[in-house]
Amino acid sequence: MSLPTPTLHTTRLRLRPFDDTDADGLFALHSNAHVLRYWDAPPWSDRVRAERFVTACRQMAEAGTGARLAVDRASDGAFIGWCGLTRWNPDYRSASLGYCFDDAAWGHGYATEAARALLRWAYDTLDLNRVQAEADTRNVASARVLEKLGFVREGTLREDCIVNGEVSDSWVYGLLRREWQPSSEQVPAR
Repeated sequence: MSLPTPTLHTTRLRLRPFDDTDADGLFALHSNAHVLRYWDAPPWSDRVRAERFVTACRQMAEAGTGARLAVDRASDGAFIGWCGLTRWNPDYRSASLGYCFDDAAWGHGYATEAARALLRWAYDTLDLNRVQAEADTRNVASARVLEKLGFVREGTLREDCIVNGEVSDSWVYGLLRREWQPSSEQVPAR
């Protein structure tokens, strides 16, 4: 069962399916050690990783297990990151949220805006009951994004990852359908 990847619009952003032309932007994003300092994988050193990422996004949609969207700034069309739902399980009505944004886009509310649009689509389209997210305990900015969206910190996965050779903990967040409070902003799917 495939899962059509939507195109979503917010006031400042466009979320859309990845295409082959995104490989350069993805490589720049995922090769930036500062952006990935809390990531559980090292920065990319080979551009082919970006091409594989785009292919994996298509395969995820075709397999019906999730939707990962490129995020462009509406004002100039610049690629600023991505936001996605993975591990969609229609039996359990659950999925996992993830995102990654260029450091130049930090502090502008883009991650919150993009994730809110994706969550609105997901709760409306996929009949979700629960969305889960994880954040390195040192990544206070990501934790703030999740909390602004209404996620509740449910626990800590102790020594869950090794980030840059350092053992680290992760916070687990959950957002239930009954707790979901979409903003009044309309996010039409196209």
